[in-house]
Amino acid sequence: MSVKSDRANASGTVRRAFPVQLEVRAKPGDSGTSSISGYASVTEEPFEMWDWYGSYAEVVRTGSFTKTLGEHPQVQLLLNHGGLAMAYTKAGTLRLAEDSTGLHMEADVNAKRSDVQDMLAALEDGDVDEMSFAFRVTRQQWSPDYDQRDILEVDLHRGDVSVVNFGANPATSVSAVRAADFDRLDEADARALYERLKRRLEPAPAAARHPLSLYLAQAAALAL
Repeated sequence: MSVKSDRANASGTVRRAFPVQLEVRAKPGDSGTSSISGYASVTEEPFEMWDWYGSYAEVVRTGSFTKTLGEHPQVQLLLNHGGLAMAYTKAGTLRLAEDSTGLHMEADVNAKRSDVQDMLAALEDGDVDEMSFAFRVTRQQWSPDYDQRDILEVDLHRGDVSVVNFGANPATSVSAVRAADFDRLDEADARALYERLKRRLEPAPAAARHPLSLYLAQAAALAL
């Protein structure tokens, strides 16, 4: 499975985008309302992520949503993480649940709205096929080699689930990193970043270096 992501912003909110199958159907007896359903997140599926110093695997673990869903978070359905809400958990028009696949969402949307009509048409035409969700990580675990990050618990309150064109390309977002962002990393992420950077900058053992490199070094020494 492929996934695209945005970097965490100053509030600690991050986004993940997944290619998904979204179903659109009219609500029986209500000509003005349609229902869409799909998965805003998939659990137990490793996917490649990028930080400032290369790639690593990330896994959203089963149970990551249990606590936050039990606290009845306020979450809205958006288009590309912006604009007016199209459905809202507080209004009962957006329903979230975790199952063995991931974070399932079902929303009742007002088909009389022009923005909703555009979204439904794009979904039905197959022109849009990704969802994303905005959340905060509240519990995580890195592997000993810092090459895998397991997300164990998230907070969805005042976040969103979004139908998106494409998730932001993490490889291009690297250039937008500001020095101040490093100070906003929590201890686990700061430690992971430090260890990954340290491994990257450590010189390779002499035995592991390419023979040509040794040959050039010897030739340079003889020329002195």
